[in-house]
Amino acid sequence: MSRRHARRRGQSPLPAKPSKDAAQPIAVARIAGVDALRGGALCLMFVYHFSFDLRYYRVIASDFEHDPFWLALRALIVASFMLLVGISLVLADRAGATARHFWKRIALIAACAVAASLGSYVLFPRTFIFFGILHCIAVASIVAWPLVRRPLLVLGIGIAVIVAGLAYSNPLFDTRALAWLGFTTYKPATEDYVPLFPWAGVVFIGVAVGQALSRIAFRPLAPLAGAPRWLQFLGRHSLVVYMVHQPILLGVLWVVAGR
Repeated sequence: MSRRHARRRGQSPLPAKPSKDAAQPIAVARIAGVDALRGGALCLMFVYHFSFDLRYYRVIASDFEHDPFWLALRALIVASFMLLVGISLVLADRAGATARHFWKRIALIAACAVAASLGSYVLFPRTFIFFGILHCIAVASIVAWPLVRRPLLVLGIGIAVIVAGLAYSNPLFDTRALAWLGFTTYKPATEDYVPLFPWAGVVFIGVAVGQALSRIAFRPLAPLAGAPRWLQFLGRHSLVVYMVHQPILLGVLWVVAGR
């Protein structure tokens, strides 16, 4: 696919791997299909959180903790985001992202994770978020980044992490100091819980998927380049959207519900 044709369809041409001598990284490539998928995951998240907020205001009485539908939807949303994190690490590597760029991004995600913890503590002091999806993304990205060019290795690690996280549990990990790793015998009392085991494994698998897609210039995602511009916009600004959507939803419902 030529660069001109790729631009016409909204699909970023795949950058060549940068040489080790490159002094400055090129801009991180945007793949329209990846942005669209991330935007779609955000839309599913909006539905989940809006429904959760309706329960918070006692408009509905859904059981998010036990209902198979809500549990499956949450798992789908988290898995989608974590898989796309792995794919995005591949795109950043192929675009020549330097260590400075990587750590700036991690610092931003970590700062947002802290903000999410503080905000949740204000609303839910007993069940505040101590290790949610942003925390997991930051730590999993740090662990996966050195292996981003080893697709077979990360695939094996990813499968092992998922299996270990689902199959093993020990009361030792039930304390909050260790619960962030996973392996708990029960879900901690927290508003968002995304432990490293098994969820970091999905990031590792995402790296392997990203490497496989990069070898064929992300052609399977080309049809998604025709997704609505607003959906791609959401995907391009997913971190900002994630941080502002809940305050907006809660604020609107507070006004509408009059509470």
